[in-house]
Amino acid sequence: MSSASDVKPNLMHKAQFIEGHDLPIPTLSILNADGSIQAGAEAPEMDQETAIKLYRNMVYIRVLDERMISAQRQGRLSFYLTCAGEEAAVTGTAAAFSMKDMIMGQYREQAAIRWRGFTTEQFMNQLLSNEDDLGKGRQMPVHYGSNELNFMTISSPLGTQIPQAAGYAYAQKLQGNQACTLCYFGEGAASEGDFHAGLNMAAVLNCPVVFVCRNNGYAISTPAEEQFKGDGIAPRGVGYGIKTIRVDGNDILAVYTASIEARRIALENNEPVLVETMSYRLGAHSTSDDPSGYRSKDEEDKWREKDPIERMQNWLESKGWWNGEEEKAILEGYRKEVLDALKRVEKKPMPGIDELITDVYDTPPAHLQKQYAELKEHIAKYPENYPVAGGAKHG
Repeated sequence: MSSASDVKPNLMHKAQFIEGHDLPIPTLSILNADGSIQAGAEAPEMDQETAIKLYRNMVYIRVLDERMISAQRQGRLSFYLTCAGEEAAVTGTAAAFSMKDMIMGQYREQAAIRWRGFTTEQFMNQLLSNEDDLGKGRQMPVHYGSNELNFMTISSPLGTQIPQAAGYAYAQKLQGNQACTLCYFGEGAASEGDFHAGLNMAAVLNCPVVFVCRNNGYAISTPAEEQFKGDGIAPRGVGYGIKTIRVDGNDILAVYTASIEARRIALENNEPVLVETMSYRLGAHSTSDDPSGYRSKDEEDKWREKDPIERMQNWLESKGWWNGEEEKAILEGYRKEVLDALKRVEKKPMPGIDELITDVYDTPPAHLQKQYAELKEHIAKYPENYPVAGGAKHG
């Protein structure tokens, strides 16, 4: 273990202070907006099947988001958060990892769990909190989780997954199972103390975890320039002694390239890596937000010209791997699939309260059992105040 006394001095003989711009961090970028490869750039090795799967994953998420925003406005679900504008940042990172790697998300990672096989019906079950919801109706919408897909259930408080990811990756290393952890968060969450604790823990304990900061420009209504003085989040990784890369988050080839290498470093060296994806949140922060109050339409239109889905579509078409008819077919197919699933799933009953206090403890403690009994007595006394939709039972 090194200490301050082990560091070779790089002496100077007058006071010179280092400023943020003295440590510039470049951005990896491969694709132009028109789908052409940038001069001097090299596209990653990717066959047609993989490329189309990546593209279809992004398009599916865009359709899902659009349809679920409409459903929320119709009162069919309570809340929603979109991935719009960040589909490449999430899909491109998730695709570079193995199914045995744990994923810990924030709340715009629906593209990651979809990549691993989460079905449309499973999305609807969670969003509507019905009896088939894997979380048994206990979470807000968009808080997905799947033990089968190695996707840790999302928590609402910002940043909690960051130190958890460091700890989980440390255990992966100790078990020697040749797996790592992929942890997502936004640049706003990087203002939480958990960010600093998690990165420092991962660096000091040499944890095989890849942190992905989706820098989309806004923490709810607060723009990045009002969140911090420094040059984004990437310099913080350097400050903690973590290998760091910044990438164009609207360029899926760049994201995929960086992520493949990040996973290799994490596994082979047993050390953390920080990837900062630079993109833009095209939609509102959530269905409870109105972005017109804090940013201009011109700004949004400027970023729509950099749409990650259009950029990849242009690249696929330039290679002869995609065409307009295929585009029309998948859009129509996904729209129908999502709407059909919504209509079917919203008829399912809600979970009964008989499972309200299970799973958290091996045996529910006495105080929870007492509260549960009181709840059942209360509902039985005032049944008219507790209507149950879809035929579910109170237990």
